[in-house]
Amino acid sequence: MATQYEKMIRENLGTVFEKMPADLETRMGALKEGEGFSLMAFGEAVWFDHRQVLFSGRKDVTPRGLLVSLYALHAGVGEIEIEPYKAFKDFPGSMPYHGAFSANSERVLIPHVNSILEKKGKIISAFDGCEEQAGDFSMRLHPFPKIAVCAIFYLADDEFPPSATCLFSANAQDFMPLDGLADVAEYTSKKIIQMVS
Repeated sequence: MATQYEKMIRENLGTVFEKMPADLETRMGALKEGEGFSLMAFGEAVWFDHRQVLFSGRKDVTPRGLLVSLYALHAGVGEIEIEPYKAFKDFPGSMPYHGAFSANSERVLIPHVNSILEKKGKIISAFDGCEEQAGDFSMRLHPFPKIAVCAIFYLADDEFPPSATCLFSANAQDFMPLDGLADVAEYTSKKIIQMVS
């Protein structure tokens, strides 16, 4: 029996393919491949058609799969605008999600700061990103081709504990609804933790 996530994924993808704009590839930063599209998401190769989302060849009916379907459904016509980076709290309507965003996207990274520094090259490569000049070290990552997350880290010193902050590309909301953006940061952080564990 289909899970709630699977039903939502199918519904979103059905709508995408039913109303498919001719420039969907360009809007998503994806490639047309067979009956579907391929792109990189959360550091992995993703393919989807009107029924399903595959991560690295395996069907995904988790929130990650749902985020891919939302990205396809909300793909804006513009290009990604990286700067000025935007804090989640600066998006209109984000107030109810602040606590969860901080806990699930930022604080979860803090115990791993030293390991992330050690493996930042590998993480940046997987997310088609680059180093940024903020904090003690920082990385611009692309969980989706047209959404960037800038993760800024401070190492522990004599006065302060380590910290982590996640910011978004300036127009991230053109490509994902607000609640989805919170999840994009959360699953980016989960992937980082998986890569350093």
